[in-house]
Amino acid sequence: MTTANLIPLKKNELSKYTDSSIVENQGSIQNRCSQFRIQNNETQLSVTMYERKGAETIFLLHGGPGVPNAMKPIVKELHKKYQLVYFEQRGTGKSVCSNDSFTIEDYISDIHAISTYLQLDSFHLFGHSWGGLYAQLFADKCPSMVKSLFLCSPSSGTNKTWKETEMEVFNFNRKKATHMEWLKMGWYSLLGNLGSSNAYRKLFKLVYAMYDRGWIETQIDEEELDFIFAAPINKTRKEILKYAPLSVTPNPSFPICITYGEKDVYGESRNQLIERYPTAQLHIIEQSGHIPWSHNPVQFNKILDVFYHLRTSSVGNTMK
Repeated sequence: MTTANLIPLKKNELSKYTDSSIVENQGSIQNRCSQFRIQNNETQLSVTMYERKGAETIFLLHGGPGVPNAMKPIVKELHKKYQLVYFEQRGTGKSVCSNDSFTIEDYISDIHAISTYLQLDSFHLFGHSWGGLYAQLFADKCPSMVKSLFLCSPSSGTNKTWKETEMEVFNFNRKKATHMEWLKMGWYSLLGNLGSSNAYRKLFKLVYAMYDRGWIETQIDEEELDFIFAAPINKTRKEILKYAPLSVTPNPSFPICITYGEKDVYGESRNQLIERYPTAQLHIIEQSGHIPWSHNPVQFNKILDVFYHLRTSSVGNTMK
């Protein structure tokens, strides 16, 4: 059973890497940033809400699993017209999961808990990488609550498909890394699998460098790295591997947009995702890898603009 209780944050508990200036600079007291915790059974979820009075809501689901990313450029674009909810997933960032439970059902209940507290019957989902798979999993179980899906470089699926995507990412990093970087990545991965959060922090610092190499100079957010923990990475991965494969959705009741960079980390496995949603819009972003809002922001923002109708005067008829 999902419970949702508000836990106020103390000033020193506020996340520094959520950017309140995004809303403050828009000069409206109706559009403000608030941070709080939601209690969902044994988990406290750290939530940042970019408020916009009277607007529809988009949930932003970061990747990983277990790797926080506030997606500030996405917030800046989408908050022009939408209310946004970003939360650090269970066990990640400042979200505390005291019972170390990371089942897919737990993840789905977390969105339920936040939406229940905010009194939202339906909302949009934007997910990047693992967050794109997370969005699919929620939509599969709760389609009536979903207004739209935006799947940005999404992980391809659960079960055997997840294993395929892991191998694709493995091969991508091996091609990008120097010999010494590859040795370090192997060592950090081993230690991370044994439970070392510090090793995973070092690993993902290198992973981000691989993702950006050839596109931009990597700018690492050290505070986000500091809030990577081994438990959600290792335990969620096991749950994804044993979760039943997602089925084809031939006629979803909501619009879907799928984007990949032309040099993304995922390979053939993404065809399974594309076939899963035959009515979806599909965009391959030129001159981009796995993080399109950094690699080719002009083309990516155009896709956001069209899908979310950012330049129209009302969200009342969004994507109908």
